[in-house]
Amino acid sequence: MSPSESITEYDLIIVGAGIVGCSAARAFGSDGRKVLLLERDLAEPDRIVGELLQPGGINALKELGLQDCVEGIDGIPCYGYGVIYNGETVHIPYPNDKSTEKPAVGKSFHHGRFINNLRKAARATENVDIKELTVSTLIKEHQIEGADRVVGVSAQDKSGQEFKFYAPLTIVCDGIFSKFRKEITEKTPDVRSNFVGFVMKDLELPFPNHGHVILAKPSPILMYQISTHDTRILVDIPGKLPSASNGDLKKYMEQVVAPELPDSIRPKFLEALETERLRSMPNGFLPPTMNQTEGMIVLGDAMNIRHPLTGGGMTVAFNDVAILKKMLSPENVPHLTDSELVVKQLKKFHWKRKRYCTSINVLAMALYRLFAANDDYNLAVLQRGCFSYFQLGGICIEQPVGLLSGLIQRPLILVHHFFAVAFHAIYIEAKRNGWSRAHHSFIMIFTVLYAACVTILPYLWSETKR
Repeated sequence: MSPSESITEYDLIIVGAGIVGCSAARAFGSDGRKVLLLERDLAEPDRIVGELLQPGGINALKELGLQDCVEGIDGIPCYGYGVIYNGETVHIPYPNDKSTEKPAVGKSFHHGRFINNLRKAARATENVDIKELTVSTLIKEHQIEGADRVVGVSAQDKSGQEFKFYAPLTIVCDGIFSKFRKEITEKTPDVRSNFVGFVMKDLELPFPNHGHVILAKPSPILMYQISTHDTRILVDIPGKLPSASNGDLKKYMEQVVAPELPDSIRPKFLEALETERLRSMPNGFLPPTMNQTEGMIVLGDAMNIRHPLTGGGMTVAFNDVAILKKMLSPENVPHLTDSELVVKQLKKFHWKRKRYCTSINVLAMALYRLFAANDDYNLAVLQRGCFSYFQLGGICIEQPVGLLSGLIQRPLILVHHFFAVAFHAIYIEAKRNGWSRAHHSFIMIFTVLYAACVTILPYLWSETKR
């Protein structure tokens, strides 16, 4: 078949059959749009992140009619978090879900199994075609006035044969390493660290059915059970990643990470180090950019990234698809060929998504900065204060974890609690210093407050931009 013979027209082309791509295909296909979903490799993916779906993400999944995708994959219910610091623990349960008046529940699972279920759901949706092809370029149409408009894609199969597909709208969701992001922004992900992950077998966690955060040096460690016998551990390594090929990475795990783990976990950690492959994933930040390119939308990690410390990525992704489905519904946009109306709706989408994504994005980055304090004195004061604040219980954990879980969507509550942590940290540090170091505590008030401001305000500011 020649390239010209393979030309096919659709209402919507989606690049990438991951979290966003599959749910978007399902959403728009069920609205009667003719959808083409393109993925370079339809084999079960094997990733170390995207394995904990917060309650807010579960609710968005239900809204999209995809709640069954978390079933039948040996997933584990998650009821909150346990935080471990210097041998002490604090239990942080999810709050009640207002939609059910029952304790909220998340779900952890093997990422690949979840993606397979999403792909099955997309394939079973009327009006959706799925093809295993690698998209190489966007097809553009020159316009006399304004920038060129995207009208389709060119893709290749594994033999190198070229195919061209046309649609008035293309959704690009090709992940953190997106090659089409440059169409809407010159920004690139600001990578601060890497997660190194592997699976520990038959580990009994301090808080069963909970995510775990260990406030270790130099940066945090995450653990959560993803199936009956498997527990995922993710070790954050700031700066340059040690080489795995010459054994430096394994040595780092043994000499730096293992001593930071609780005694009950360390043996399984060291045992897994001898048998499991150490895989890494970059952690970064990319503030959202408004989609203004005619004929194209960029979504998911291609458009907006936050540190995966809080597990909020999938919650943002599913909520994005749910709200975009409404903004571009046949009632609001009868024909996707109406580029002017589509761009107008995308501008509304950019600001409307702030309601849920701002808290998740800012919380993830601010918490990471605190939890990776290492030898920074002021950040270490804030880290100790944060743990002590959690120990107070009540609203001091209920609202912060409500923000983290996507159940509370009010950024001002985040700002309130963040600075409440700062003042609490100053108080306990001054009390610890005593009167003999009162002059030091006085200076600390200003240095710690400054550290708190430069930790959260730049991320809040980034959310106000287009």
